[in-house]
Amino acid sequence: MDPLVILLLVAALVVVFLVASTVRIVPQARRYNIERFGRYRRTLQPGLNFVVPVADRINTRLDVREQVYSSDPRPVITEDNLVVNIDTVLYYQITDPRAAAYEVADYLQAIDQLTVTTLRNVIGSMDLEETLTSREEINSRLRAVLDDATGKWGIRVNRVEIKAIDPPATIKEAMEKQMRAERDKRAAILHAEGERQAKILTAEGTKQKDILEAQGAQQAMILRADGEAKAVELVFQAVHRNNADPKVLAYKYLETLPHLASSDNNTFWVIPGELTEAVRTVTRAFGEQPADGAARSAQREEQTEAEGAADDGGTPALEARHAPMPAETAAAADEAVKQAAAAVNDAKAEAQAAESPRRAAPGG
Repeated sequence: MDPLVILLLVAALVVVFLVASTVRIVPQARRYNIERFGRYRRTLQPGLNFVVPVADRINTRLDVREQVYSSDPRPVITEDNLVVNIDTVLYYQITDPRAAAYEVADYLQAIDQLTVTTLRNVIGSMDLEETLTSREEINSRLRAVLDDATGKWGIRVNRVEIKAIDPPATIKEAMEKQMRAERDKRAAILHAEGERQAKILTAEGTKQKDILEAQGAQQAMILRADGEAKAVELVFQAVHRNNADPKVLAYKYLETLPHLASSDNNTFWVIPGELTEAVRTVTRAFGEQPADGAARSAQREEQTEAEGAADDGGTPALEARHAPMPAETAAAADEAVKQAAAAVNDAKAEAQAAESPRRAAPGG
């Protein structure tokens, strides 16, 4: 082969190599740190970039997008001397590629160790109960410490989250028992509250029922009393309007006597002192009524005959009128007395019959 051709081929290869070494294409969201003869020169931005061949070289390739780093569970001791395993999730972003490459040797390891140290300081001042219920506070304190420390590394910590807090198995079992007891307690309280409300409502219903029944009975008694008062008033007015004489009242008095001892609750029966006066009144009534009636009839007939004789111009004719026989009047009076005495005897017998079982009951 001709030496000239070989030389041209070598020159072409060198040119191609130099062009390839000169042109650098950086993808979007990437940053390349360039060193010239071992010293930091500049950071290449996304797009087409030119460097000095052989003199410039790419030291680090960094991704400036937000990154997620999940740490392994680390043991942490709480204030009440309980060991819990806590793993965190870190969201960070590189803001200064030069500082991220030259200010810290391994920024991920540095962030992880700083997270563990800060977490132990924060959890060490809390007990287990506070640790489990204060995640937001722990996250905010971690983020403040990490953001302040990683700022000079060219890294911004956007968010820190506690992914899990795992207490020991015995503590988990005790917590489950405690939660079960709390649920049972709330269930018992709710059940008791329900029974209380049910009893209150039942008592209120019974109270309203008794009140309504009492009001109904009261209204019924008032209406009944009003009716009886009106009936008595009507009877009283009728008696006064008809001008009833004592004979009728005495007879009604005797009719009422047998009903005085009709109740089963009567243990003794008192005979009114007016009984004899009522009997005398009835006797006089039966003894005088025929004579009074005959006298009135005789007077009416004599008046009629006198008027007839005056009309005829003659002398009035008088006829003898015979009064009813005294035996009939006496028999009527005796009959009334017998009925009254029989009514009194019946009332006494009923009262004694009702009293005898009650007196015999305590002795038996």
